[in-house]
Amino acid sequence: MKKIAVFGAGGFGREVKMLIDQLNAISMTYEFVGYFDDGVAIGTMVNGYPVLGGREELNAYAQPLCVAFAVGNPATKKKIIDNITNEKVSYPSLIHPNVLIGNDDVSIGEGCIICAGCIITINIAIGNFVILNLGCTVGHDTVIEDYASFMPGVNISGEVRIKEGAYVGTGAKIINQLEIGRYTIVGAGAVVSKTLPDECTAVGIPAKAIKFHNQVIEKTEN
Repeated sequence: MKKIAVFGAGGFGREVKMLIDQLNAISMTYEFVGYFDDGVAIGTMVNGYPVLGGREELNAYAQPLCVAFAVGNPATKKKIIDNITNEKVSYPSLIHPNVLIGNDDVSIGEGCIICAGCIITINIAIGNFVILNLGCTVGHDTVIEDYASFMPGVNISGEVRIKEGAYVGTGAKIINQLEIGRYTIVGAGAVVSKTLPDECTAVGIPAKAIKFHNQVIEKTEN
């Protein structure tokens, strides 16, 4: 079996460990060895498994090790991964056994986490280190770039492009033939009916940008 650890010892990290257990229930593939987390003391026990350290300890790990990154914030996730230099570390994509994936032209990169109840239809390209949390749906001809994160219950219609590092909150819906910009945040429950630019925060029904970086957009009446 392959040794595996989860980077991130919080709630989602524990859920990813549960995903690993469910994969092993189908076919014994992974030996879970513990967690890595820069914000938790080495030796802390999390549901019976130790925190083995942070980035420094992971870079020094002497044996081949699979790592799943249970970090929801895309910018933080990218920063951590960019600083992992250990050539013994690999990044399998973890896909829950009950995920429904179409047979026609679907590609999924490395290091992805796709949780229970997701549906990925046809002619879809998913990049590296993408998170699809519980019960997300992805429609036809959609492209999802690296590091994007989708919280539970997100619905993505067909012909959508999600650019690098986008974060989409719980229960949000994205109408077809739109684009979500790089590192843009879509609030929980939002309905995106127009393309959103890079690096903004958008909320509401319909979703409107309320912030670019630290600049708040003045509210205007339609």
